Amino acid sequence: MATELERVHELVEPIASDLDLDLYDVERRSKVLRITIDTRPGSEGGISLDTLALATRLISRELDHEDPISSAYTLEVTSPGLERPLRTPAHFRREIGKDITVRLAGHAVEGGEARRLDGKLIAADDSTATVLTATGDERTIDIDAVDKARTVFDWSPTPKPGKGPGNTKNKKTKSAPSKPKKNNPKIDKEKQQS
Repeated sequence: MATELERVHELVEPIASDLDLDLYDVERRSKVLRITIDTRPGSEGGISLDTLALATRLISRELDHEDPISSAYTLEVTSPGLERPLRTPAHFRREIGKDITVRLAGHAVEGGEARRLDGKLIAADDSTATVLTATGDERTIDIDAVDKARTVFDWSPTPKPGKGPGNTKNKKTKSAPSKPKKNNPKIDKEKQQS
C-alpha cells in the first residue's frame, strides 16, 4: 500500500508532465505539504510565476478531488530555487557538473575526513556521488550518509562588457592636475586701460 506522499507523487506527476515540468520533490513538514516542480533538465531559464500559479491551481484541484492526505495541511507549490536541496539520488544525478556543498552525518566520517565537503559534483548514481574538491581530490560519498546537501550558486556580479580584468581598451590614465596659469602683468594692464 502506498504512503500518503507516494500517492501525492502519483497524482502530481501527470500534471507536471502535462505542463512540460519535472516533479522535483514531495515532502511533508508538520502541516505543510511542499511540492517542488522545476523545468526539465537542460531547459533554458527557470520556471515562470505564471506557470507556477497554473500548476498550483491544477495540483490543488486534484488533491481536493482525490484527498490523499488524511489530516489538515497547507499546500505549498514551489520551485527548487537557485541553491537547490539535494535529497535523492535523482537530485544528485540531475546536478552533475555543478558546484555543491555537502554535510555528512557524523557516523559517515572516517579516518579524520572532513564532515563538510565543497566542490564540483562530477558523478552520481543510485547510491553514491563523487565530488571534485578545490584541492583536486575526488571523494565518493554514500548518498544515504548525507545529512544535508545543496547546489551552490555564484552570487558575485558578472562584469559588464568591456569591464573585465585585462581589458585595457579605452581606459583613461589620470594625469596630474594642471597648474594654474600665472597672470601676465602686461596683459592685465592692457585690459585695465581699454
